[in-house]
Amino acid sequence: MADSEEVSVSNDSEPLLSVRHLRKSYGDHEVLKDVSFDVKRGQVLVLLGPSGSGKSTLIRCLNGLETIQGGEIWFKGQKIANNSEKTWRKLRAEIGMVFQSYDLFPNLTVAKNIELGPTKVQKRPKAEVAKQMDQLLADVQLTEYKNSYPRELSGGQKQRIAVVRALAMNPELMLFDEVTASLDPEMVREVLELMLRLAKRHMTMIVVTHEMEFARRVADTVMFLENGVILERQPGDEFFTNPKTDRARNFLESMAPVGDEA
Repeated sequence: MADSEEVSVSNDSEPLLSVRHLRKSYGDHEVLKDVSFDVKRGQVLVLLGPSGSGKSTLIRCLNGLETIQGGEIWFKGQKIANNSEKTWRKLRAEIGMVFQSYDLFPNLTVAKNIELGPTKVQKRPKAEVAKQMDQLLADVQLTEYKNSYPRELSGGQKQRIAVVRALAMNPELMLFDEVTASLDPEMVREVLELMLRLAKRHMTMIVVTHEMEFARRVADTVMFLENGVILERQPGDEFFTNPKTDRARNFLESMAPVGDEA
């Protein structure tokens, strides 16, 4: 039964996620200003912009980790009650999120980290979860680390386990917040390749990243933010080849590898 604050108007053609006139402030500082967008099922939306533009704050609002001061968030045709922790606790099984800091439990093995949510939160049979976990670990080539502890893994391995843990909840939407930012360069590739495979399988994703080549390959749509405002929204190919705004063009030039000619 939905909370009385929630409204459901589901139909097959609606976006998986809709954000309308979202506002977020920290005291007098408005971080997100009248942000509106839709995400369709199977779509990969990449959020780009300079540091402090509001990208990470926005993605945290979409998982209920930040309270909002105005606007609406709709998921699967249901309006999410503003800042209702009870509602967000239920939705986090369907809206998975992976952070740059892994957030694995250091005192639990890889297997226990992955099993915890599906068995304790979703109350799914342990045998069913174990079978899915084995398939996911095989997919990311980490089967041999099933009984290892996080301290025994490299940064790239820990981040792939964090993705597997989120996928084990069978989410309909995955949020990625700068998941390679804290990795050594040689470990970045294995995480990005995993995310590319998810995109090819039509996993609905919203991705915050500074990896421009990866963003170019994965993005169905790019949303460029600055100072909490959406300055530009384009199909991925068009954004990278023909940005509409001078600010986006300058941003892309600033992110080009050293030595590249404009």
